[in-house]
Amino acid sequence: MDPVPDPRANPDLFGHEGAERILLDAWTSDRLAHGWLISGPRGIGKATLAFRFARFVLAGGARAGQGGLFADAPPSLHLPSGDPVFRRVESGGHADFLLVERGYAEGGKSKRRSEIVVDDVREVGHFLSHTPAEGGWRVVVVDSADEMNRNAANALLKMLEEPPRRALLLLVAHNPAALLPTIRSRCRALPLRPLADRQVRDLLGRYRPDLAPEAVATLIGLAEGSIGRALSLAEQDGGSIYRDMLGLIQGMPTTDISALHAFCDRMLKGDGTAFRTAGDLLNWWLARVIRFGARRESLPELAPGEAALAARLTGAGGLDRWVGAWEENLRLFAGVEAVNLDRKQALLGAFLTIEKLVLARG
Repeated sequence: MDPVPDPRANPDLFGHEGAERILLDAWTSDRLAHGWLISGPRGIGKATLAFRFARFVLAGGARAGQGGLFADAPPSLHLPSGDPVFRRVESGGHADFLLVERGYAEGGKSKRRSEIVVDDVREVGHFLSHTPAEGGWRVVVVDSADEMNRNAANALLKMLEEPPRRALLLLVAHNPAALLPTIRSRCRALPLRPLADRQVRDLLGRYRPDLAPEAVATLIGLAEGSIGRALSLAEQDGGSIYRDMLGLIQGMPTTDISALHAFCDRMLKGDGTAFRTAGDLLNWWLARVIRFGARRESLPELAPGEAALAARLTGAGGLDRWVGAWEENLRLFAGVEAVNLDRKQALLGAFLTIEKLVLARG
């Protein structure tokens, strides 16, 4: 079983050969934009690609196309993990590389802030005001740019408007629509697509060979092309959580209250990861039911009886009311993170929202 590498320590990239070729072509054709917006769903390799390109640039085109711009295109952005540039970027010890991410809340390094604040971004201006320490490029990776608050975004915008020579800013974003339009307009867009099911299957075989075939099949369906999501769900036994969640919904409107409370109590154990997984899966399932219902298509089953359940529920008050329930639950779980609402009450409330629609139909 291979350990799952952090993006900054990952020498491999899967499924994004087209995006890699775009970056290589830009590097060799004197069309290298100073700002790039690398976007797509979580866990598909956006940050891995950003670090891969950063190392390539800091290594002078991975030392394959000597001369940098106008040189013949090297075959890929790959840099071996043993290369000194690779190791220094991974450790944060490269003088011409800067990573911007959510900083830590006051009182130590036990919990990161929920957003990137202006103090996190101000360091970029200081960093770019100096000449490159090694005579090449300065590279900034912002992961994730859509986590910047308004002040941080405005501070970064000023640097995108007047970037110094040989400065490269790589913005990773899960939701690029959340960024200021002026930031998007000053970056070259590089959207990444979800991985193919076979690629997720291959990577699960590499990182979690202990999983049974039926568990792998369920995770592939739940992941929707995100190996990061698949691995996270595997760690939390997400397939079991998903089946238990659907079992509770299948019993509506005569919900087994004791089973519901037992499920919620189980999700509250530990560091909160199981709770977040349950909330994410519940909202994801609602969105999936709405999506397939709007297309009048049968829901592909990831758990027994799921298609019949979806068909029954989408007749409960119409899809517009299910969209309202999905939005209400999104706000409910967001409130838990934002203002520390009671987690069990939030989870119970999410199930109650669904039960109300089932009762309204009955």
